[in-house]
Amino acid sequence: MTSPALGVHPLVDALAERIRQCWAELPELEPLAVDPALEAISGSLDGEDLYIRNELWRSRGLRKLHLETARLGAGLQILHCVFFPNPRYDLPVFGADIVAGRGVVSAAIVDLSPVTGNLPQPVEAALEALPKRSFSQERELPAWGTIFSPYVRFIRPADPAEEQLFVDLVADYLQVLAEASRRCEPQSVDHPSSVVRHQGQLSYCQQQKRNDKTRRVLEKAFNPQWADRYIEELLFDDPASLTSFAA
Repeated sequence: MTSPALGVHPLVDALAERIRQCWAELPELEPLAVDPALEAISGSLDGEDLYIRNELWRSRGLRKLHLETARLGAGLQILHCVFFPNPRYDLPVFGADIVAGRGVVSAAIVDLSPVTGNLPQPVEAALEALPKRSFSQERELPAWGTIFSPYVRFIRPADPAEEQLFVDLVADYLQVLAEASRRCEPQSVDHPSSVVRHQGQLSYCQQQKRNDKTRRVLEKAFNPQWADRYIEELLFDDPASLTSFAA
């Protein structure tokens, strides 16, 4: 694990490694092609070096697994992770984010978010059965946070013990998703439920794009056109037309 003295908060490394361990257990895992220009990115913001790394995979029932880790100078570190489902499968969107700086984690969030208004019943039952974990500092969701489920956890971990609790919580959510992806049977591309899930995922991506903080940082470090491409093609790309998911 990297020392925080080197500018990388240990929670970022710990969670990234746990996420990689979890996706290695997903069925039919395979790498997803990524434009080399978007895989490892260097820039500058306010006189400090900005580094971004992106890892992309896909697996049974999940069209894209995306893990982004970013570092600005010796201070700000960000982990952003989203697993997008194939609309033919009744699966939620997994999301986890960390924002850390100078030894302090200011925000940590994880959720399995529904794309049809409600979580799939097996997923909800599994989440309900998880051990209850309490954190001393719960944070208020942003205004665009209507996409999240009732099981979203948005916290500011107070100490290393709570940071480890958060890593364990994320692993639990990923285990729930992995089990659901193994058991879930695909429906046809023209099934009404597939159509609804496709529309719901479009809405999820549109809501996430309302997070102006991300866009402002990318525009300042690079330029508006590059920021648009990064957000539209990599961070929250709209799912392709349903016909592209045909077996």
